[in-house]
Amino acid sequence: MRVLVITQQFPNAAEPLASPFNRQMVAALARRCPVQVLAPIPWYPGARQLSRWSQAGRLLQVPAREVIDGLEVHHPRFLHPPRMGRRWAGWLYARSLAGEVRRRRGSFDVLFSSWAYPDGHAAVLLARQSGVPAVVKVSGSDINVVGRLPGVEQNLRRTLPQAGRIVAVSRPLGEAVAALGVARERIEVITNGVDQALFHPRDRQEARAALGHGGDTRSWCLYVGRLEPVKGVAELLEAFGRLARSRADVRLAIVGDGSLRQACARSAASLGDRVLLAGSQPLEAVPRWMAASDLLVLPSRAEGTPNVALEALACGRRVVATRVGGTPDVITGPELGELVAPGDPEALARALSGALGQAYVPEEVARAGARHGWDESARRLEAALQGALA
Repeated sequence: MRVLVITQQFPNAAEPLASPFNRQMVAALARRCPVQVLAPIPWYPGARQLSRWSQAGRLLQVPAREVIDGLEVHHPRFLHPPRMGRRWAGWLYARSLAGEVRRRRGSFDVLFSSWAYPDGHAAVLLARQSGVPAVVKVSGSDINVVGRLPGVEQNLRRTLPQAGRIVAVSRPLGEAVAALGVARERIEVITNGVDQALFHPRDRQEARAALGHGGDTRSWCLYVGRLEPVKGVAELLEAFGRLARSRADVRLAIVGDGSLRQACARSAASLGDRVLLAGSQPLEAVPRWMAASDLLVLPSRAEGTPNVALEALACGRRVVATRVGGTPDVITGPELGELVAPGDPEALARALSGALGQAYVPEEVARAGARHGWDESARRLEAALQGALA
């Protein structure tokens, strides 16, 4: 079986830290079967002049081909004019890539995409033209946020039921896909893996010293993720502000970047060094931040199955998170952490305070929260791809 992967959710020379989970999944799949990767780059006339404001302009420097994790990755451009309605984004994506896919016809047996829209929508159209099945992986925000936008939902209702398989990373996400008209027998729930060579318990003070914070004996809460509204970072800062007013021995470290970075900096200014904005970090550095922390906090408004929570547990760190998406399937008991309702800073502050006051043994947390690695995820994905072929 030969697989053609089409997804924007992949690293590139301009954004080397983007989408590490897709990179790990595709690399693991490539160890099992031949894989070609098309990671398209948005483009429109005049994008260079608007590079200060436009992602398309910033991505012009990405080469047409590069090697990532041993994978040969091609970056064809697709037309994505600014201010154009999302209703047409999937169609333009498919039209822009049609020639590239046509030239590869006969070199792949199944087309795989790892984001519902516009990627998965276009993948179904391109697979139909190529005479092969499509498999679309849905991860969370692509269905729970983007998929609910006017125009997008109608498009997904037309195309996703035509896919040979839909791979969902959580049971609730699978239910959401079924509500879009996908037959349940075509939906596979396959959670992401955890790189167990990277994520495992380590000494807390050694990790802090390595990060330049040796001697800091405060209790650290850690957030790792995009700084976007759907991730609940505004509620997190409000909750931590409440916690900090009642406790002097706490610190919040935020690892990540996004559209709310400046807003986060303004909100954190009054708390001084009690809030540390570390910016984006390579995946290899994240385990050290987790080791330096006392708990991970994940205040999202919507999720699939959050890989960062799986990784924190593998590091032996408990998790305080919101009760959304597949998170309750990860935090299954008090030994692993606490769950609160989304959008409630007061409840989040109480949960953080309670969790910081509870002693635990990291190795026991890691054993209780153990999940499979990327090779097992790739094995299950390969089976889903074979199922679509059958």
